[in-house]
Amino acid sequence: MAIADINEYAHLTDADVEALGAELDTLRREIEADRGMRDVKYLRRTILAHRALEVTGRVALLGSRSRPLWLLGTGALALSKIIENMELGHNVMHGQWDWMNDPEVHSTTWEWDMVCASPHWKHSHNYIHHKYTNVLDMDHDVGYKTLRVTRDDPWQPKLLLQPLTNVVLAALFEWGIGLHDLDLKDVISGAKPKEIARPQLKLFARKVGKQIVKDYVLFPALSGPNFTHTLTANLTANLIRNLWAYVVIFCGHFPDGAEKFTVESLENETQGQWYLRQMLGTANFDAGPAMAFFSGNLCYQIEHHLYPDLPSNRYAEIAVRVRALCDKYDLPYTTGPLAVQYFQTLRTINKLSLPDRFLRATSDDAPETASEKRFAGMPRATGLKAAIRELRARRRRR
Repeated sequence: MAIADINEYAHLTDADVEALGAELDTLRREIEADRGMRDVKYLRRTILAHRALEVTGRVALLGSRSRPLWLLGTGALALSKIIENMELGHNVMHGQWDWMNDPEVHSTTWEWDMVCASPHWKHSHNYIHHKYTNVLDMDHDVGYKTLRVTRDDPWQPKLLLQPLTNVVLAALFEWGIGLHDLDLKDVISGAKPKEIARPQLKLFARKVGKQIVKDYVLFPALSGPNFTHTLTANLTANLIRNLWAYVVIFCGHFPDGAEKFTVESLENETQGQWYLRQMLGTANFDAGPAMAFFSGNLCYQIEHHLYPDLPSNRYAEIAVRVRALCDKYDLPYTTGPLAVQYFQTLRTINKLSLPDRFLRATSDDAPETASEKRFAGMPRATGLKAAIRELRARRRRR
């Protein structure tokens, strides 16, 4: 099913993997040493853009009875929320700007504009997801505990509703993220101790209350007679932010080529193997400067997983070096147009809602699920890309 021996799957020797890790360590040190004023200016401009858009949106919505002003206010507010969520909140809480020692943009002080409390997100995302990326039964982001995205998960009748579940998750993505670290099933069953669950639930309730009052009571009330129009504008802006965040995150983790791993793959894992798991377990999508900015530079998901705490504005230049390393070690660099990456993701979600008997490919050699067993009976190739090319050639000859 999933990959148990990452070196074997990648067709690399131990020495190859350690050499790859050493080169990626060197790249990290170079970027760290080069951080400076241009990065600070980028961050300050980002904060300014976020605040300008929010003020524009809030002011326009004071006259939200007018349809053009409603559209302007809603659009500006949605863009402001996207920037705050993707390029600021996500990246600041990764510690990308901690080196500045500025309490305003420090991972320990930032609280973002969504219902998820920052301590919960930093545990479920920064720690669990980034340390155990795509490791089955360890990384809860593999399907977000609601979707089947690999054949390693056994099929259940309730999964027939998965296409609908996916739509609901996309629309309510901030709520899915907010509940992610609470483990409500364990709370209800009693498997999670009350002394741990109770403070978490209280923190989540406080954060939810704050967001609801801000977006659905306070700002609509400031609009006076336009209360309802501003309320719908805020709802729409949050929906747009949720949908965009969902697309960006899913296209970085579930297209073809974003591999899954077994717990056994973690045994005695070296730094080089951790790097390799990030490279094989994530995917990019093609983006110009504007789309990269509004995605929080998570169009470079591979680079983000290699260096989650380096400034996001550096991912484009890091990507050039990482792609060159992939060529050097004959590794795939998984990327493609956003529409293609999402189509592959959506196809996987819809396909895996069906029982296994309706699926064609084997559990070791499917677009969304692969293991080192897919190369059984083949002579060892010089690298993973060469092995995949040979595998595809064999299929065409059949």
